[in-house]
Amino acid sequence: MLRLPFRFFRAFLVTGLCFLFLLGAFWSCEKDDICVDGDTALLVLRFFDNASPETSKAVTRLRVIGLGQDAPVNTFADRSNRDSIALPLRPGEPETTFILIFNSQDGEGGETGNADTVRFNYQTREVFISRACGFVAQYDELGAEVQTGDGNWIQSVEVVNPTVQTLQPHVFVFH
Repeated sequence: MLRLPFRFFRAFLVTGLCFLFLLGAFWSCEKDDICVDGDTALLVLRFFDNASPETSKAVTRLRVIGLGQDAPVNTFADRSNRDSIALPLRPGEPETTFILIFNSQDGEGGETGNADTVRFNYQTREVFISRACGFVAQYDELGAEVQTGDGNWIQSVEVVNPTVQTLQPHVFVFH
């Protein structure tokens, strides 16, 4: 009978265990999916001077609140002076309405400033990005309407890009 030295047996055992460990490690790995392009696009508004439409014009102390919401949108600094903003649309609804407040301040009776209501209507389309990202919403046939009234600071709105899928200007607001 052939007797193998103990060192050979130990080396064989250690090598076999390492092989099994590596084989198990490779089989248990999942594909490392990282979502880079998986955010639903935001609606971008640019503000322009109504008297000189080619000149951008910042809105003083701008606050934007979604209709029926208690808090301002969080996609830009609240009550900041901005000549453009990005707003989230509601993917499960055919329209989203925002209250844009010019020169917003807290007063004794609550919010002060000049508030105008703008309604955006659209058709939502879900687009598959990847396994890691899943689906994102894109918006087609964008329309915009300012609720008219006395003392509106917004004079008019113009949709310049009716498809919301990238972070580029979609609506020009003249004030």
